[in-house]
Amino acid sequence: MSRDMSEATHARHGRTTHRRWTPAGLAELCRAAFHTWWARRHGHAPPACGTGAARPPAAAAGEGALWRMRTTVKDAPGSLAALCTALAERHVDILSLQTHPLGGATVDEFLLRVPAGLTGPDLTGAVSRAGGADTWIERADAHDLVDAPTRVLGLAARAAQDTSELPLVLRQLLGRCTIRSLPAAPFGGHGTAPAVPVEGTLEGTVMRLRAPEGGLITVERPRLPFTPAEFARARALVDLDARLGPRIPRGRDVLTLPEGSDISVRRADTGDLPAARAMHERCSERTLRMRYHGPVGDADRYLNHLLGPRFGRTLAAQTASGRVVGLGHLLWDGDETEVALIVEDAWQRRGVGGELLARLVALAAEAGCATVYAVTQASNTGMVAAMRGLGLPLDYQIEEGTLVLTARLDAEPAVGRLFELRGPRTGIGRS
Repeated sequence: MSRDMSEATHARHGRTTHRRWTPAGLAELCRAAFHTWWARRHGHAPPACGTGAARPPAAAAGEGALWRMRTTVKDAPGSLAALCTALAERHVDILSLQTHPLGGATVDEFLLRVPAGLTGPDLTGAVSRAGGADTWIERADAHDLVDAPTRVLGLAARAAQDTSELPLVLRQLLGRCTIRSLPAAPFGGHGTAPAVPVEGTLEGTVMRLRAPEGGLITVERPRLPFTPAEFARARALVDLDARLGPRIPRGRDVLTLPEGSDISVRRADTGDLPAARAMHERCSERTLRMRYHGPVGDADRYLNHLLGPRFGRTLAAQTASGRVVGLGHLLWDGDETEVALIVEDAWQRRGVGGELLARLVALAAEAGCATVYAVTQASNTGMVAAMRGLGLPLDYQIEEGTLVLTARLDAEPAVGRLFELRGPRTGIGRS
């Protein structure tokens, strides 16, 4: 036996050697180790399946439809196993599972990959027969494949960048829901937000959270009660927002208008109240009426609410000398999103309103809004022209002289072009 073969034989039988290995010896050792692994893997492997039949090929990665499902079962041994068995019998792949104990019951939340041809009613029927109750199901997408802790951390990072992100991250965290913010002192000057404990309240499909500035955040989700885990995550995001304090991105875009004048567009907040009031003083009564649809003397009272980042986002158009000459507002209105503009008279019909509106709509599209609407008077040809200039599908509704223009943001090529050419480029949007 050669020296190299002897060393390989020693190694194969578990003996320790301290000799210096040659390349040939190392090669023999690798061959011996491979043959040992192969024999153990295949010589004693169980049959492919209990019947001896060939095992069906595994589904290709990504094959089938993604569904989110939530159902309630008794908090008893075997309840979850019965659900999983019912799903396995229909070749449903469970990608993730979260359980939420609720007294004598448990809410089980699944992310499923379902074979083609299996419908929602098929799933809910199978789950019901396996002991599930109050089952809720909806189609999911690739974003749902991110595990819950990673997803919440990502949302927290978004909220940390911008105060106005809080309603948006709550909606992404909790799914289809309606979020309303009520200030501690409403901008109309009367009444206060209902009192809510510091820790908030959870009542089935409604959660109430104390806003960082002292107001109230109400979140409603019909037909699907919130779980304690969802409530805790929402509270954590609100607490993070409160600890960080007011903050907005400070970037700006410098634009050259068609006439050659330069203006900058930036985010605005309550720190811009003096400049906004000064702009109001330079506006005509007609401009103020067109914007606020009420007595001219009430215009200044709306500003504190409109500039508050909790209720949306505001962009300011500013001259090289620092004077604010236009404001554009993107306002979260429950499930809908409103856009509004005001440009002082001396700067009207020079492209300022169009630039502001394009950026507001780009911000709305980035936030995942399906539509934006503007409420104005039918005689406000400037606002109508600005909305038409977006190049998006528009719906018109008019009643007693009030015109509601709704732009649909599902026209992806148009929105993409709008965001690329005229959207935020230097930090006026979400960082």
